[in-house]
Amino acid sequence: MNTRIRFLVITGALGALSIVLSLTPLGFIPWVGGASLTTMHIPVIVGAIIEGPVAGAIIGGIFGIFGMIRAAIAPQGPLDPLFVNPLVSLLPRLLIGPAAWAVWSFLKRFPLPALTLAGIAGSLVNTVLVLSALGLLEALPWKVIAGVAVANGLPEAAAAALITLAVVAAWKRIDTGKGRSSLEDLE
Repeated sequence: MNTRIRFLVITGALGALSIVLSLTPLGFIPWVGGASLTTMHIPVIVGAIIEGPVAGAIIGGIFGIFGMIRAAIAPQGPLDPLFVNPLVSLLPRLLIGPAAWAVWSFLKRFPLPALTLAGIAGSLVNTVLVLSALGLLEALPWKVIAGVAVANGLPEAAAAALITLAVVAAWKRIDTGKGRSSLEDLE
C-alpha cells in the first residue's frame, strides 16, 4: 500500500476510534473523586508507534478537541468544566504521540520492552501535562493533583502499556514468545 494512503487510513481510523471513545462511556470511565480514567490516549500511542509522531499528534488533537467538546456539552463530573480550556485538553494531548514515538524509536531494538515503555510514556505525558496545567491554572490544589496522578495515572499507564504491547506487537508481527502469529497460521 502507498505509504501516504496507509498514513491517512491508519490516522483516520484511529482518529475515528478516538471520536467513538469520546462519545461513549468507554473513553472516560468514571472513577474516584469525580475524576475519570481515560482510554482515549491509547489510540494516540498506537497511531504514533505505527505511523510516526505526526500521526500521533493528529490523533492526539482529535482526542483533545473531542474531550473539550464533551466537557462543554456533557460533563460527567465536577472536574469536567476545567477541560474546556485548550491548555488543559488540547495542548497536552498533542504531545502524547510524539513522546510515545520517541520512546519506541529509541528502544525498538528491544521491541517488547519498547512497546511497553512507549505505552507508559505516552500515558504519563498525558497525565503529567494535564494535571500540571490544572495546577498552574490554580484549578486544583497540588495535593489533590498528586492524589489524582496516583489514583488515575498509574491504572491508565498500566492499561496503555498492556494494550499498546498487544495491539502493536500483533500489527508489526513481533514475536512475543507465545507461539506463531495468526497470520502464519493462515498461510
